[in-house]
Amino acid sequence: MTTSAERFVFVNCPFDEEYKDMFRAMVFVIYKCNFRPRCTLETDDAGENRFEKIVKIVGECGYGIHDISRTELNENNLPRFNMPLELGVFLGARKFGTGPNQLKKCLIFDRELFRYQEFISDIAGQDIKSHDGCTRKLVIEIRNWLATYNPGLVGGNAMWSEYQEFRQDLPELCEAVKLVDDELTFMDHTRLVYAWLQDREASQPDISFGPFAIHPPNA
Repeated sequence: MTTSAERFVFVNCPFDEEYKDMFRAMVFVIYKCNFRPRCTLETDDAGENRFEKIVKIVGECGYGIHDISRTELNENNLPRFNMPLELGVFLGARKFGTGPNQLKKCLIFDRELFRYQEFISDIAGQDIKSHDGCTRKLVIEIRNWLATYNPGLVGGNAMWSEYQEFRQDLPELCEAVKLVDDELTFMDHTRLVYAWLQDREASQPDISFGPFAIHPPNA
């Protein structure tokens, strides 16, 4: 794990259309808290083994957010196990890794408190949070968790209000750089979030956040 791992947050959640707003809000609040989101969508290399990519990114991240709420069955009556698998990789890296890996921190979400005990009871004892399918609650919970490691942040409700402003501005931002909202890749979206926050920070009083200063997505 590199020194940059102090600022990298591994995002493990559904990437489908139904979850899109929650995922985008998650990316926004991570940047607003002066960390950087990482996930498997950041590269698209057909020659790269997906599991190896997961392992590599997990190894580079000091923090992880895991949403294991997607348990619905598909047309073949089977659930998706990607999120629990990636959570297992992260917890395994912390348990069996060496050096900085042993210091990894994680936040685990389910849709309801204690629901996880019916499908992944082995993580009982972890401090599982619920978001109730509410994007606003998700934002506030992530802010409160990251504020533990980066004190001095604005409150969760303030971050939610800023995210609403960003959503309103997003069509204009896309137009300015000749992108289409529905076609944004993960990296497109992170760069727009970063640019919007940079512009906003420049117009407000300077507040020092120590070593967690917002940095470009490709830093």
